Amino acid sequence: MNSIATLLRGRATDLGGGLTVLRVLPNAAQRGVGPFLFVDHMGPADFAVGQGVDVRPHPHIGLGTITYLYDGALLHRDSLGTLQTIVPGDVNWMLAGHGIVHSERTPATTRALPHRLHGMQTWIALPEAHEDHAPAFEHHPAATLPQIERAGAVIRVIAGHAFGARAPVGVLSPLLYCSVELLAEAKFVVTSEHEERAIYVVAGSARIDAQQAERGTLVVLEPGLDVTVSAETASTLMLLGGAPVGTRHLNWNFVASTREKIDAARAEWARYGDAAARGRFGSVPGEHEFIPLPPTPGR
Repeated sequence: MNSIATLLRGRATDLGGGLTVLRVLPNAAQRGVGPFLFVDHMGPADFAVGQGVDVRPHPHIGLGTITYLYDGALLHRDSLGTLQTIVPGDVNWMLAGHGIVHSERTPATTRALPHRLHGMQTWIALPEAHEDHAPAFEHHPAATLPQIERAGAVIRVIAGHAFGARAPVGVLSPLLYCSVELLAEAKFVVTSEHEERAIYVVAGSARIDAQQAERGTLVVLEPGLDVTVSAETASTLMLLGGAPVGTRHLNWNFVASTREKIDAARAEWARYGDAAARGRFGSVPGEHEFIPLPPTPGR
């Protein structure tokens, strides 16, 4: 029985400042996998001394973001007053809820030397009951995340639960999100415990049934089947999925179950230049810039 439902290739997207991402979701052929609606594979990108990432303050509603790095560092600031540097192996979980603003920049200490940035950023749709949840932020150091070792495989549970372990990240629906490091010729089994599942190839390649998936490929699995995954060479994979939360609308940085919620958020952000009208979004301490509302819908 074929265990593959869909294969998707990430599309290169230039975010400016020397950073190109492979945008895997959303895709015309696959809106999401479980609650995952947005998947960006960042880099790897090499920066010279003095260079780095500068993502100015921008808003979100109705989603949670998960940041996970393999190389480099990012400094997160948000309208809750959070100031947090993330380094490889750590997890940042930002719950936007009814509204949050944040920025991401390369720390000054990292810019002082040549450096590389490589990681994953994902958006998680919130269950409808939590769309208007108060915004929140969590940082979890690498040492706090469960690690499972199998023959030739190291699995880190980044968020949600898998392989009998649960991450401390405060997600709000059943979730699968794991980083898997495979040695050459190693294999492991993705069980059917989660309703929807996919495998993303970060580096190297993976074989599922008779299909070889190379770097930048998302392999969406058929539900209800245990699936054996193997690697001919050393490879890095991401497992992602979980329970879907229903239809969601995406517009720029906003996710919502209704278009009215998105329209209201757009209207508020359009007035963000007036500091007295910042309402639910608030300001980011230490920041004096922001990304204006795009003139047309979309991201």
